[in-house]
Amino acid sequence: MARLHGIGLLFLAALLSAIVSCDAAARSGDERGTPDDGIVFADEFDDGQLDREIWNVVGPSFWVNNEQQAYIDSPDTIRILPPGEVEGSEGGVLELRSRYRPDFQTPDGRSVDFVSGRINTRGTFDFTYGRAAARIRMPAAEGIWPAFWLLGNGTWPDTGEIDIMEYVGESDWTGVAVHGPGYSGETPLVNKYFFAEGSDATDWHVYGVEWDRDTITFTIDDRTIYRVTRPMVEFYGEWRFDTPKFLILNLAIGGVYPFKTNGVEQPYYGLPAATAERIRNGEIAVQIDWVRVTRGDEPG
Repeated sequence: MARLHGIGLLFLAALLSAIVSCDAAARSGDERGTPDDGIVFADEFDDGQLDREIWNVVGPSFWVNNEQQAYIDSPDTIRILPPGEVEGSEGGVLELRSRYRPDFQTPDGRSVDFVSGRINTRGTFDFTYGRAAARIRMPAAEGIWPAFWLLGNGTWPDTGEIDIMEYVGESDWTGVAVHGPGYSGETPLVNKYFFAEGSDATDWHVYGVEWDRDTITFTIDDRTIYRVTRPMVEFYGEWRFDTPKFLILNLAIGGVYPFKTNGVEQPYYGLPAATAERIRNGEIAVQIDWVRVTRGDEPG
C-alpha cells in the first residue's frame, strides 16, 4: 500500500505539472499550444479582454512620422470581440479602431482630430530568430496605416526593425521592410506584395516573417512573398537582426507612408477627406484574429 501511495503521489505531481503548463499556455492566449509545437508566444484573443500581462497600451504622448492620430487606452480604440461575433474569424478578435475626436489634446500639447490604438510586448515578450505571424483583416480606406512589426530593444534604428505588414489602405497590396543604421527605405529592403485577382487585404490573411541568422523571409498565407538577406542589408549598413525584437500592432492614421503613396496634404497629411469622413462615422477598424510566435535556432 505504501508503494501504491508513492506512485499515486508521483502521478498527482505529474498531473499538477501538466495543469500548470496548460495554464501558462492559456495565459499567453493559446490553449492549444504545447512545447512540441515550438510555440513560445500566442494570443488567440479568446478571453474577452486584452491581456495586460502580455500587452502594453501606448499612450497619447507617443508621436512619430507625422501621423494624424493620438493613441489612447480606451475600449473605443482597443477592444476584444468574442468568438463567433466576427465573420470568418477562428475565435475571439482584437479590434483596433480609429475614432473622430476633434481637437483632442495630448499631454505634450499636440492637438489632433483622431484617436486610435497601439499595443506592444516591450518588456513582456521578445525573441531572437523564429517565426512571427498574425491573422489580420483590414478595411479598404486610403490613408490609414496599420502595421504588424518587430522592433529591437534600444534606440531606433540601431537595434533593427522588421515590418511584417504595412498597409496604406489600397486594398490590392501590402508592404514589407527592414530598417537599421544606414538604411531606411532603400528599394531592395522594402517591397510591395500585390494580391492575386479575387483576393485583397480586406480578406483574412496570415502575415508572417521567418527570421534567422542570415535571412528574413516574409510570407502571406504561408507563401513566400519576399526575402531579405544579410549581404543585401550589409551593402547599406550593419546587420542588426541578431538581438531580441518585440511585437507591435497599431492603427495609424495618415502620416509619411500614406502621404508618399497618395500625395494628399488636405484635409490631413496623407489622409483623404473620404476616409476622414468614414472615421467620423465609426467605420474604420483593423481586426486581428490571433498572433503566434514559434521558436527558431538559438542565437549563437
